[in-house]
Amino acid sequence: MSSVNEILDHLNDSLEKNLSHSTAEFKRIRAGKATPDMLDGVTVDFYGTPTPLNQTANVNTPDARTLVIQPWDKSMLQAIETAIINSNLGFAPQNDGEMVRINIPAVTEERRKELVKRAKAESENSKIGIRNLRKEANEKIRKLKNDGVSEDEMAAGEERVQKAIDTFVKKTEELLATKEKEIMTV
Repeated sequence: MSSVNEILDHLNDSLEKNLSHSTAEFKRIRAGKATPDMLDGVTVDFYGTPTPLNQTANVNTPDARTLVIQPWDKSMLQAIETAIINSNLGFAPQNDGEMVRINIPAVTEERRKELVKRAKAESENSKIGIRNLRKEANEKIRKLKNDGVSEDEMAAGEERVQKAIDTFVKKTEELLATKEKEIMTV
């Protein structure tokens, strides 16, 4: 038998995971400044095993417009270059036999608007997830009626669920506002 508090604890854990996921997705939206996070979703064929790029090479940013990938095994240069091209991030890696360089082009106004749209879409996905979590938590609370939980306790639980939801929607909107400002800053 679970209690309202256990349901709320589970809800808060799930909301934190949702926020962490959104934060990670926002980091992948590049705003013209090179960061190693841009390559977080890239997996390299490491001797037949799909492996995250950051587990096969050092990724550094010598300046604001350049990413440098130094593989631990030089024979992996071609595989790294191919993985970056296949990741559809829009990068043109350059292999010089020692390392792979990626020059991050300046972001045009049109591209900035596209990036803001993408950030808004990610924010909306996060909010959809939050609403689904609210629905799930409220359903669990209503099922507690069979376990003898009073109407007042259920109403108080649903109210606490809504407060948690409102808090995380606000945090998601703050993340979006920060990312939007970062993208639109020239």
